[in-house]
Amino acid sequence: MDIRELFLDQHAAMHSAAVGGNKMSAAERAFTGLTDEQMRVRPREDLNSLAWLMFHIARAEDIMVNVILAGRSQVFDDARMKKLGINRRDFGIGMTSPEVTELTRQIDLGALREYRDAVGLRTRDVVSAFKSQDWEGQVTADGVQRAAAEGGFGARTEQMTKMFPGRPRAAVLSGIALFHSAGHMGEAATVRAAGGFGSGI
Repeated sequence: MDIRELFLDQHAAMHSAAVGGNKMSAAERAFTGLTDEQMRVRPREDLNSLAWLMFHIARAEDIMVNVILAGRSQVFDDARMKKLGINRRDFGIGMTSPEVTELTRQIDLGALREYRDAVGLRTRDVVSAFKSQDWEGQVTADGVQRAAAEGGFGARTEQMTKMFPGRPRAAVLSGIALFHSAGHMGEAATVRAAGGFGSGI
């Protein structure tokens, strides 16, 4: 198994079975078997909703992989934003609790699931086409500035534009598409438990 195969195997565990074919993935456990109402519940003030978590990890992967690492357009565009029923382009970092509640209420859940799958499939296309040099090197300031100009960082723009340039590309890819998602899947398990929604699969 080479680095590409290892990444794609781990990535499949972060997405629905429709993306990577893993019917026992963390995403299947976190986000299936739920009503729309349950997806929108915040069981406690200090917990996010499952809908917000899905939005956040999808937007982060879309921005970081496509704009910053691949130098291409996001899956997200004006038409996608309209379909989702939201009015923000960032990935949710720095949102206030009332903003989380409002996005949770607004977002179209069917469109959100479709968007996250589209992001996952795009990431797999991008990484499948990686050449050896694409795993090497560092994140460029130009890519980060482009993401900022597209509104990707919201209230944390200054912080993010200082934080990411110069970081190893492979570390950012795995950090965002794997570890960041995995961390929030753990949060999703807490939300499900606190809401009494069961543990998924």
